[in-house]
Amino acid sequence: MTKDLVIGIDSSTSATKAIAWDRSGRAVAEGRKTIGLANPQPGYFEQDPDEWWDSTAAALRRITDQVGASRIAAVAISNQRETFSAFTEEGTAIRPGMTWLDERARPQVVRFGKSFGAERVHAISGKPLDVLPCLYRIIWMAEQEPEIFARAARFAEVHGFLTYRLTGQWRTSTASADPTGLLDMESNVWSADILDAIGIATERLPLLTRPGVQTGEVTYTAAAITGLSVGTPVVAGGGDGQCAGTGAGVTSPGSAYINLGTAVVSGSYGRRYAYDRAFRTEKAVCDDGYIYEQCIRTGTFLVDWMAREMFAADPAAQQSIFKALEAEAASCPIGAGGVVVLPYWLGCMTPYWDPYARGVIAGLSGSTRRGAIYRALLEGIALEVAAQIERIVSVTGSEIRQLSAIGGGSDSDLWLQILADTSGRSVLRSTAREASSLGAAIAAAKGAGWYGTIAEASAAMTRPPAKTFQPDPKSVVRYSELRAIHADLWPRLLDWNARLASFAEGAQS
Repeated sequence: MTKDLVIGIDSSTSATKAIAWDRSGRAVAEGRKTIGLANPQPGYFEQDPDEWWDSTAAALRRITDQVGASRIAAVAISNQRETFSAFTEEGTAIRPGMTWLDERARPQVVRFGKSFGAERVHAISGKPLDVLPCLYRIIWMAEQEPEIFARAARFAEVHGFLTYRLTGQWRTSTASADPTGLLDMESNVWSADILDAIGIATERLPLLTRPGVQTGEVTYTAAAITGLSVGTPVVAGGGDGQCAGTGAGVTSPGSAYINLGTAVVSGSYGRRYAYDRAFRTEKAVCDDGYIYEQCIRTGTFLVDWMAREMFAADPAAQQSIFKALEAEAASCPIGAGGVVVLPYWLGCMTPYWDPYARGVIAGLSGSTRRGAIYRALLEGIALEVAAQIERIVSVTGSEIRQLSAIGGGSDSDLWLQILADTSGRSVLRSTAREASSLGAAIAAAKGAGWYGTIAEASAAMTRPPAKTFQPDPKSVVRYSELRAIHADLWPRLLDWNARLASFAEGAQS
Protein backbone atom coordinates (compact mmCIF):
# COMPACT_ATOMS: atom_id res chain seq x y z
CA MET A 1 0.00 0.00 0.00
CA THR A 2 1.17 3.55 -0.75
CA LYS A 3 2.65 5.46 2.18
CA ASP A 4 0.34 8.43 1.74
CA LEU A 5 0.08 9.78 5.31
CA VAL A 6 2.35 11.45 7.86
CA ILE A 7 1.57 11.87 11.55
CA GLY A 8 2.00 15.03 13.58
CA ILE A 9 2.23 14.18 17.30
CA ASP A 10 1.15 17.15 19.43
CA SER A 11 2.13 16.47 23.06
CA SER A 12 0.61 19.38 24.97
CA THR A 13 0.21 20.10 28.67
CA SER A 14 -3.21 18.46 28.96
CA ALA A 15 -3.13 15.72 26.33
CA THR A 16 -1.30 14.14 23.45
CA LYS A 17 -3.12 14.39 20.15
CA ALA A 18 -1.82 12.58 17.08
CA ILE A 19 -3.27 13.37 13.66
CA ALA A 20 -2.58 11.66 10.34
CA TRP A 21 -2.37 14.12 7.42
CA ASP A 22 -2.23 13.56 3.68
CA ARG A 23 -0.05 15.40 1.14
CA SER A 24 -2.57 18.24 0.81
CA GLY A 25 -2.82 18.89 4.56
CA ARG A 26 -6.15 17.13 5.04
CA ALA A 27 -6.65 15.43 8.42
CA VAL A 28 -7.51 11.77 7.89
CA ALA A 29 -7.42 10.14 11.33
CA GLU A 30 -6.91 11.22 14.93
CA GLY A 31 -6.06 9.78 18.33
CA ARG A 32 -5.99 11.47 21.71
CA LYS A 33 -5.28 10.69 25.36
CA THR A 34 -5.13 13.05 28.35
CA ILE A 35 -2.12 13.72 30.59
CA GLY A 36 -2.45 14.42 34.31
CA LEU A 37 -1.00 17.49 36.01
CA ALA A 38 0.01 17.58 39.68
CA ASN A 39 0.30 20.70 41.84
CA PRO A 40 1.99 19.28 44.98
CA GLN A 41 2.55 22.73 46.50
CA PRO A 42 2.11 26.35 45.42
CA GLY A 43 4.19 27.15 42.36
CA TYR A 44 5.05 23.48 41.65
CA PHE A 45 3.52 21.86 38.54
CA GLU A 46 4.63 18.35 37.68
CA GLN A 47 3.79 15.45 35.38
CA ASP A 48 4.78 11.80 35.19
CA PRO A 49 6.99 11.41 32.08
CA ASP A 50 5.58 7.92 31.61
CA GLU A 51 2.27 9.63 30.85
CA TRP A 52 3.96 11.63 28.06
CA TRP A 53 4.85 8.33 26.46
CA ASP A 54 1.69 6.38 27.38
CA SER A 55 -0.55 9.11 25.93
CA THR A 56 1.57 9.29 22.77
CA ALA A 57 1.51 5.52 22.30
CA ALA A 58 -2.26 5.40 22.85
CA ALA A 59 -2.89 8.27 20.40
CA LEU A 60 -0.72 6.59 17.76
CA ARG A 61 -2.42 3.23 18.30
CA ARG A 62 -5.81 4.81 17.66
CA ILE A 63 -4.55 6.13 14.33
CA THR A 64 -2.94 2.89 13.22
CA ASP A 65 -6.12 1.03 14.18
CA GLN A 66 -8.04 3.34 11.84
CA VAL A 67 -5.78 3.60 8.80
CA GLY A 68 -3.16 0.87 9.21
CA ALA A 69 0.56 1.23 9.79
CA SER A 70 1.53 0.61 6.16
CA ARG A 71 0.20 4.03 5.08
CA ILE A 72 2.43 6.00 7.48
CA ALA A 73 5.48 7.50 5.75
CA ALA A 74 6.92 9.29 8.80
CA VAL A 75 6.04 10.83 12.18
CA ALA A 76 7.25 14.04 13.84
CA ILE A 77 6.71 15.62 17.25
CA SER A 78 5.34 18.95 18.45
CA ASN A 79 5.74 19.34 22.19
CA GLN A 80 4.85 21.52 25.15
CA ARG A 81 7.87 23.74 25.67
CA GLU A 82 10.02 24.35 28.77
CA THR A 83 8.92 21.01 30.25
CA PHE A 84 11.60 18.44 31.10
CA SER A 85 12.77 15.74 33.48
CA ALA A 86 15.86 13.75 34.53
CA PHE A 87 16.35 10.19 33.28
CA THR A 88 18.57 7.16 33.46
CA GLU A 89 20.40 6.25 30.25
CA GLU A 90 17.69 3.63 29.66
CA GLY A 91 14.94 6.27 29.74
CA THR A 92 13.54 5.76 33.25
CA ALA A 93 12.47 9.02 34.88
CA ILE A 94 14.13 9.53 38.25
CA ARG A 95 11.83 12.36 39.32
CA PRO A 96 8.54 13.88 38.10
CA GLY A 97 8.80 16.17 35.10
CA MET A 98 8.68 19.89 35.81
CA THR A 99 6.34 21.69 33.42
CA TRP A 100 6.47 25.15 31.92
CA LEU A 101 3.89 26.26 34.50
CA ASP A 102 6.34 25.61 37.35
CA GLU A 103 7.61 28.69 39.20
CA ARG A 104 9.81 27.15 41.91
CA ALA A 105 13.06 28.47 40.40
CA ARG A 106 12.43 32.21 40.74
CA PRO A 107 15.37 32.67 43.17
CA GLN A 108 17.66 30.77 40.79
CA VAL A 109 16.69 33.11 37.94
CA VAL A 110 17.80 36.12 39.95
CA ARG A 111 21.04 34.55 41.18
CA PHE A 112 22.08 33.17 37.80
CA GLY A 113 21.36 36.52 36.18
CA LYS A 114 23.77 38.14 38.63
CA SER A 115 26.52 35.50 38.48
CA PHE A 116 26.47 34.66 34.78
CA GLY A 117 25.14 37.98 33.54
CA ALA A 118 21.58 38.74 32.46
CA GLU A 119 22.65 40.25 29.14
CA ARG A 120 25.05 37.39 28.47
CA VAL A 121 22.44 34.67 28.96
CA HIS A 122 20.02 36.65 26.80
CA ALA A 123 22.58 37.03 24.01
CA ILE A 124 23.40 33.31 23.98
CA SER A 125 19.95 31.78 24.47
CA GLY A 126 17.70 34.43 22.95
CA LYS A 127 15.68 34.43 26.18
CA PRO A 128 15.58 37.31 28.70
CA LEU A 129 15.73 36.31 32.36
CA ASP A 130 12.45 34.55 33.08
CA VAL A 131 11.26 31.57 35.08
CA LEU A 132 10.09 29.59 32.01
CA PRO A 133 13.33 28.11 30.55
CA CYS A 134 14.36 24.69 31.94
CA LEU A 135 17.81 26.11 32.74
CA TYR A 136 16.71 27.55 36.08
CA ARG A 137 14.85 24.45 37.27
CA ILE A 138 17.96 22.40 36.46
CA ILE A 139 19.90 24.76 38.74
CA TRP A 140 17.16 24.31 41.36
CA MET A 141 17.55 20.54 41.07
CA ALA A 142 21.32 20.78 41.51
CA GLU A 143 20.80 22.86 44.67
CA GLN A 144 17.74 21.18 46.20
CA GLU A 145 18.04 17.60 44.91
CA PRO A 146 21.79 17.04 44.51
CA GLU A 147 21.53 13.23 44.61
CA ILE A 148 18.98 13.18 41.79
CA PHE A 149 21.00 15.74 39.84
CA ALA A 150 24.15 13.62 40.15
CA ARG A 151 22.33 10.38 39.25
CA ALA A 152 20.71 11.77 36.10
CA ALA A 153 22.35 10.35 33.00
CA ARG A 154 20.13 12.50 30.76
CA PHE A 155 18.20 15.73 31.05
CA ALA A 156 15.60 15.85 28.29
CA GLU A 157 12.54 17.85 27.29
CA VAL A 158 9.40 16.15 26.01
CA HIS A 159 10.59 15.91 22.39
CA GLY A 160 13.88 14.30 23.38
CA PHE A 161 12.20 11.78 25.68
CA LEU A 162 9.52 10.79 23.14
CA THR A 163 12.17 10.44 20.43
CA TYR A 164 14.09 8.09 22.73
CA ARG A 165 10.99 6.00 23.40
CA LEU A 166 10.21 5.76 19.67
CA THR A 167 13.74 5.20 18.36
CA GLY A 168 16.02 4.23 21.25
CA GLN A 169 18.15 7.30 20.43
CA TRP A 170 18.59 10.34 22.68
CA ARG A 171 18.01 13.00 20.04
CA THR A 172 15.91 16.14 19.86
CA SER A 173 15.10 19.01 17.53
CA THR A 174 16.96 22.30 17.83
CA ALA A 175 13.48 23.88 17.80
CA SER A 176 12.61 21.91 20.96
CA ALA A 177 16.01 22.37 22.59
CA ASP A 178 16.07 26.16 22.36
CA PRO A 179 13.21 26.81 24.86
CA THR A 180 15.30 25.03 27.50
CA GLY A 181 17.57 28.09 27.60
CA LEU A 182 20.64 25.86 27.09
CA LEU A 183 21.10 26.30 23.34
CA ASP A 184 23.55 28.68 21.70
CA MET A 185 21.05 30.13 19.26
CA GLU A 186 23.53 31.58 16.80
CA SER A 187 25.83 28.53 16.65
CA ASN A 188 23.03 25.96 16.81
CA VAL A 189 24.78 23.86 19.50
CA TRP A 190 24.39 23.35 23.23
CA SER A 191 26.02 26.34 24.91
CA ALA A 192 29.33 25.29 26.46
CA ASP A 193 29.40 28.49 28.55
CA ILE A 194 25.96 27.91 30.11
CA LEU A 195 26.54 24.18 30.62
CA ASP A 196 29.88 24.83 32.31
CA ALA A 197 28.23 27.36 34.61
CA ILE A 198 25.60 24.87 35.80
CA GLY A 199 27.81 21.78 35.84
CA ILE A 200 26.34 19.67 33.04
CA ALA A 201 28.35 17.88 30.35
CA THR A 202 26.98 17.91 26.80
CA GLU A 203 26.80 14.11 26.94
CA ARG A 204 23.95 14.37 29.45
CA LEU A 205 21.74 16.08 26.84
CA PRO A 206 20.19 14.69 23.65
CA LEU A 207 22.02 15.03 20.34
CA LEU A 208 20.69 17.90 18.25
CA THR A 209 18.91 17.57 14.90
CA ARG A 210 17.44 20.26 12.67
CA PRO A 211 13.68 20.24 12.05
CA GLY A 212 12.69 18.10 9.10
CA VAL A 213 15.69 15.77 9.48
CA GLN A 214 15.29 12.14 10.52
CA THR A 215 16.26 11.38 14.13
CA GLY A 216 15.85 7.61 13.92
CA GLU A 217 13.42 4.79 13.17
CA VAL A 218 10.64 3.19 15.17
CA THR A 219 12.01 0.24 17.16
CA TYR A 220 10.42 -3.19 17.59
CA THR A 221 9.43 -2.28 21.14
CA ALA A 222 7.80 1.02 20.11
CA ALA A 223 6.09 -0.62 17.13
CA ALA A 224 4.45 -3.22 19.37
CA ILE A 225 2.99 -0.50 21.58
CA THR A 226 2.00 2.11 18.96
CA GLY A 227 1.00 -0.08 16.04
CA LEU A 228 3.49 1.71 13.77
CA SER A 229 5.66 -0.36 11.46
CA VAL A 230 9.20 -1.15 12.56
CA GLY A 231 11.55 1.24 10.75
CA THR A 232 9.03 4.07 10.30
CA PRO A 233 11.11 7.27 10.11
CA VAL A 234 10.89 9.60 13.10
CA VAL A 235 11.61 13.20 12.06
CA ALA A 236 12.57 16.22 14.19
CA GLY A 237 9.68 18.60 14.74
CA GLY A 238 9.83 21.34 17.37
CA GLY A 239 8.15 23.25 20.15
CA ASP A 240 4.39 23.63 19.83
CA GLY A 241 4.61 27.39 19.28
CA GLN A 242 7.05 27.13 16.39
CA CYS A 243 5.16 24.16 14.91
CA ALA A 244 1.96 26.21 15.04
CA GLY A 245 3.70 28.93 13.04
CA THR A 246 4.70 26.43 10.36
CA GLY A 247 1.18 24.99 10.37
CA ALA A 248 -0.13 28.52 9.77
CA GLY A 249 2.25 28.96 6.82
CA VAL A 250 4.80 31.22 8.54
CA THR A 251 7.99 30.03 6.80
CA SER A 252 9.32 33.13 5.06
CA PRO A 253 10.15 36.76 5.92
CA GLY A 254 7.19 39.10 6.09
CA SER A 255 4.81 36.60 7.63
CA ALA A 256 3.72 36.12 11.22
CA TYR A 257 1.14 34.15 13.16
CA ILE A 258 -0.89 35.09 16.19
CA ASN A 259 -2.35 32.36 18.36
CA LEU A 260 -5.35 33.74 20.22
CA GLY A 261 -5.52 30.94 22.75
CA THR A 262 -5.43 30.83 26.55
CA ALA A 263 -2.36 33.02 26.13
CA VAL A 264 -1.70 35.21 23.10
CA VAL A 265 1.48 34.14 21.36
CA SER A 266 2.64 35.84 18.20
CA GLY A 267 5.70 34.94 16.16
CA SER A 268 7.26 36.38 13.03
CA TYR A 269 9.82 34.67 10.82
CA GLY A 270 13.28 36.04 10.09
CA ARG A 271 16.58 34.65 8.85
CA ARG A 272 18.87 36.79 11.03
CA TYR A 273 19.61 36.03 14.67
CA ALA A 274 18.51 38.94 16.83
CA TYR A 275 17.43 39.34 20.43
CA ASP A 276 15.60 42.00 22.39
CA ARG A 277 13.38 42.27 25.46
CA ALA A 278 10.38 42.82 23.20
CA PHE A 279 10.49 39.17 22.08
CA ARG A 280 11.92 35.72 22.71
CA THR A 281 14.04 34.31 19.91
CA GLU A 282 13.16 30.73 18.95
CA LYS A 283 14.37 28.35 16.26
CA ALA A 284 11.86 28.14 13.43
CA VAL A 285 10.44 24.78 12.42
CA CYS A 286 11.81 25.40 8.98
CA ASP A 287 14.96 24.73 6.99
CA ASP A 288 16.63 27.76 8.58
CA GLY A 289 15.75 30.95 10.39
CA TYR A 290 14.19 32.10 13.63
CA ILE A 291 10.87 33.01 15.16
CA TYR A 292 10.71 36.33 17.03
CA GLU A 293 8.04 35.53 19.55
CA GLN A 294 6.02 37.79 21.81
CA CYS A 295 3.80 36.39 24.53
CA ILE A 296 0.94 37.82 26.58
CA ARG A 297 0.03 35.34 29.31
CA THR A 298 -3.68 36.17 29.17
CA GLY A 299 -5.70 35.78 25.99
CA THR A 300 -8.95 33.85 26.00
CA PHE A 301 -8.15 33.16 29.67
CA LEU A 302 -8.91 36.82 30.35
CA VAL A 303 -11.99 36.80 28.13
CA ASP A 304 -13.36 33.81 30.07
CA TRP A 305 -12.35 35.32 33.41
CA MET A 306 -14.13 38.59 32.65
CA ALA A 307 -17.31 36.87 31.51
CA ARG A 308 -17.33 34.64 34.59
CA GLU A 309 -16.05 36.88 37.39
CA MET A 310 -17.20 40.34 36.33
CA PHE A 311 -20.37 39.57 34.39
CA ALA A 312 -21.45 36.40 36.29
CA ALA A 313 -21.91 34.45 33.08
CA ASP A 314 -23.28 30.94 33.49
CA PRO A 315 -20.69 28.54 31.98
CA ALA A 316 -23.53 26.69 30.28
CA ALA A 317 -24.55 29.90 28.54
CA GLN A 318 -21.09 31.24 27.69
CA GLN A 319 -21.64 31.24 23.95
CA SER A 320 -24.69 33.48 24.26
CA ILE A 321 -22.93 35.89 26.64
CA PHE A 322 -19.93 36.15 24.34
CA LYS A 323 -22.21 36.87 21.38
CA ALA A 324 -23.92 39.62 23.36
CA LEU A 325 -20.62 41.10 24.57
CA GLU A 326 -19.23 41.12 21.01
CA ALA A 327 -22.27 43.02 19.77
CA GLU A 328 -22.10 45.53 22.63
CA ALA A 329 -18.35 46.01 22.16
CA ALA A 330 -18.73 46.48 18.40
CA SER A 331 -21.12 49.38 19.02
CA CYS A 332 -18.52 51.18 21.19
CA PRO A 333 -16.12 53.68 19.64
CA ILE A 334 -12.39 53.09 19.30
CA GLY A 335 -10.89 53.51 22.76
CA ALA A 336 -14.01 52.14 24.47
CA GLY A 337 -15.11 55.56 25.64
CA GLY A 338 -11.82 56.19 27.47
CA VAL A 339 -11.42 52.76 29.10
CA VAL A 340 -7.98 51.11 28.84
CA VAL A 341 -6.93 47.61 29.92
CA LEU A 342 -3.43 46.34 30.70
CA PRO A 343 -3.84 42.54 30.38
CA TYR A 344 -1.30 41.50 33.03
CA TRP A 345 -3.57 39.27 35.11
CA LEU A 346 -0.85 36.57 35.18
CA GLY A 347 2.20 38.82 35.13
CA CYS A 348 3.93 40.20 32.07
CA MET A 349 6.38 38.49 29.73
CA THR A 350 7.21 40.61 26.67
CA PRO A 351 8.27 43.35 26.87
CA TYR A 352 8.66 44.06 30.63
CA TRP A 353 9.38 40.54 31.98
CA ASP A 354 7.77 41.31 35.31
CA PRO A 355 6.18 38.32 37.09
CA TYR A 356 4.66 40.67 39.66
CA ALA A 357 2.82 42.78 37.08
CA ARG A 358 -0.93 42.83 37.57
CA GLY A 359 -3.89 43.75 35.42
CA VAL A 360 -5.29 47.26 35.22
CA ILE A 361 -8.66 48.60 34.08
CA ALA A 362 -8.36 52.38 33.86
CA GLY A 363 -10.79 55.11 32.85
CA LEU A 364 -13.98 53.74 34.40
CA SER A 365 -16.85 56.13 34.96
CA GLY A 366 -20.48 55.97 35.95
CA SER A 367 -21.34 55.83 32.25
CA THR A 368 -19.13 52.81 31.50
CA ARG A 369 -21.03 49.75 30.28
CA ARG A 370 -19.85 46.16 30.12
CA GLY A 371 -19.48 46.28 26.33
CA ALA A 372 -16.91 49.07 26.72
CA ILE A 373 -14.92 47.04 29.26
CA TYR A 374 -15.01 44.03 26.95
CA ARG A 375 -13.85 46.11 23.99
CA ALA A 376 -11.08 47.64 26.09
CA LEU A 377 -9.91 44.12 26.94
CA LEU A 378 -9.69 43.14 23.26
CA GLU A 379 -8.02 46.45 22.44
CA GLY A 380 -5.56 46.15 25.33
CA ILE A 381 -4.21 42.85 24.04
CA ALA A 382 -4.18 44.11 20.44
CA LEU A 383 -2.32 47.30 21.40
CA GLU A 384 0.34 45.24 23.19
CA VAL A 385 0.76 43.06 20.09
CA ALA A 386 0.96 46.08 17.77
CA ALA A 387 3.59 47.86 19.86
CA GLN A 388 5.78 44.79 19.98
CA ILE A 389 5.43 44.19 16.25
CA GLU A 390 6.89 47.64 15.63
CA ARG A 391 9.76 46.88 18.01
CA ILE A 392 10.47 43.55 16.30
CA VAL A 393 10.58 45.22 12.89
CA SER A 394 12.89 47.93 14.24
CA VAL A 395 15.32 45.50 15.91
CA THR A 396 15.42 42.70 13.35
CA GLY A 397 14.95 44.66 10.13
CA SER A 398 12.45 42.00 9.07
CA GLU A 399 9.16 43.47 7.89
CA ILE A 400 5.84 41.94 8.94
CA ARG A 401 3.22 42.32 6.26
CA GLN A 402 0.45 40.11 7.58
CA LEU A 403 -0.69 38.02 10.55
CA SER A 404 -2.25 34.56 10.31
CA ALA A 405 -4.66 34.15 13.22
CA ILE A 406 -5.19 30.77 14.86
CA GLY A 407 -6.67 29.59 18.15
CA GLY A 408 -10.15 29.90 19.63
CA GLY A 409 -10.08 33.70 19.77
CA SER A 410 -9.68 33.85 15.99
CA ASP A 411 -13.41 33.11 15.70
CA SER A 412 -14.08 36.73 16.73
CA ASP A 413 -14.50 39.04 13.73
CA LEU A 414 -14.33 42.05 16.04
CA TRP A 415 -11.02 41.00 17.61
CA LEU A 416 -9.40 40.27 14.26
CA GLN A 417 -10.51 43.64 12.87
CA ILE A 418 -9.13 45.39 15.96
CA LEU A 419 -5.83 43.55 15.45
CA ALA A 420 -5.73 44.67 11.82
CA ASP A 421 -6.48 48.29 12.76
CA THR A 422 -4.06 48.50 15.69
CA SER A 423 -1.19 46.89 13.76
CA GLY A 424 -1.91 48.44 10.37
CA ARG A 425 -1.51 44.99 8.80
CA SER A 426 -3.77 42.42 7.18
CA VAL A 427 -5.02 39.68 9.50
CA LEU A 428 -5.87 36.34 7.94
CA ARG A 429 -8.12 33.86 9.70
CA SER A 430 -6.29 30.58 9.25
CA THR A 431 -8.18 27.39 8.48
CA ALA A 432 -5.61 25.41 10.55
CA ARG A 433 -7.50 24.25 13.64
CA GLU A 434 -4.70 21.91 14.74
CA ALA A 435 -1.76 24.05 13.67
CA SER A 436 0.84 22.48 15.98
CA SER A 437 0.12 18.95 14.78
CA LEU A 438 0.05 20.15 11.18
CA GLY A 439 3.38 21.93 11.63
CA ALA A 440 4.95 18.70 12.92
CA ALA A 441 3.37 16.79 10.03
CA ILE A 442 4.87 19.30 7.58
CA ALA A 443 8.31 18.56 9.07
CA ALA A 444 7.56 14.84 8.73
CA ALA A 445 6.55 15.32 5.09
CA LYS A 446 9.89 16.94 4.34
CA GLY A 447 11.74 14.20 6.24
CA ALA A 448 9.83 11.54 4.31
CA GLY A 449 11.03 13.07 1.05
CA TRP A 450 7.63 14.25 -0.11
CA TYR A 451 8.95 17.78 -0.51
CA GLY A 452 12.43 19.25 -0.87
CA THR A 453 12.07 21.80 1.95
CA ILE A 454 9.79 22.48 4.89
CA ALA A 455 8.72 25.71 3.17
CA GLU A 456 7.60 23.71 0.12
CA ALA A 457 5.75 21.26 2.35
CA SER A 458 4.05 24.11 4.19
CA ALA A 459 2.94 25.73 0.94
CA ALA A 460 1.44 22.43 -0.22
CA MET A 461 -0.19 21.42 3.07
CA THR A 462 -1.66 24.72 4.32
CA ARG A 463 -4.85 26.13 2.88
CA PRO A 464 -5.95 29.65 1.92
CA PRO A 465 -7.33 31.77 4.76
CA ALA A 466 -11.00 31.54 5.61
CA LYS A 467 -11.30 35.33 5.74
CA THR A 468 -9.03 38.36 5.51
CA PHE A 469 -9.39 41.52 7.62
CA GLN A 470 -7.87 44.64 6.09
CA PRO A 471 -6.90 47.64 8.24
CA ASP A 472 -9.19 50.64 7.91
CA PRO A 473 -7.01 53.74 7.30
CA LYS A 474 -9.05 56.03 9.56
CA SER A 475 -9.08 53.46 12.36
CA VAL A 476 -5.33 52.95 12.00
CA VAL A 477 -4.74 56.66 12.65
CA ARG A 478 -7.05 56.66 15.65
CA TYR A 479 -5.43 53.56 17.15
CA SER A 480 -1.99 55.06 16.62
CA GLU A 481 -3.00 57.88 18.95
CA LEU A 482 -4.40 55.43 21.50
CA ARG A 483 -1.27 53.27 21.34
CA ALA A 484 0.88 56.20 22.45
CA ILE A 485 -1.41 56.74 25.48
CA HIS A 486 -1.51 53.01 26.25
CA ALA A 487 2.30 52.68 26.07
CA ASP A 488 2.76 55.33 28.77
CA LEU A 489 0.55 53.67 31.37
CA TRP A 490 2.63 50.74 32.67
CA PRO A 491 5.92 52.68 33.01
CA ARG A 492 4.03 55.19 35.16
CA LEU A 493 2.58 52.39 37.32
CA LEU A 494 5.71 50.24 37.62
CA ASP A 495 7.01 51.47 40.98
CA TRP A 496 3.52 51.76 42.41
CA ASN A 497 2.72 48.18 41.38
CA ALA A 498 5.93 46.90 43.01
CA ARG A 499 4.89 48.55 46.27
CA LEU A 500 1.41 47.06 46.02
CA ALA A 501 2.79 43.57 45.25
CA SER A 502 5.08 43.80 48.27
CA PHE A 503 2.16 44.86 50.46
CA ALA A 504 0.01 41.97 49.19
CA GLU A 505 2.79 39.46 49.84
CA GLY A 506 3.11 40.75 53.38
CA ALA A 507 -0.59 40.19 53.98
CA GLN A 508 -0.31 36.56 52.82
CA SER A 509 2.75 35.69 54.91
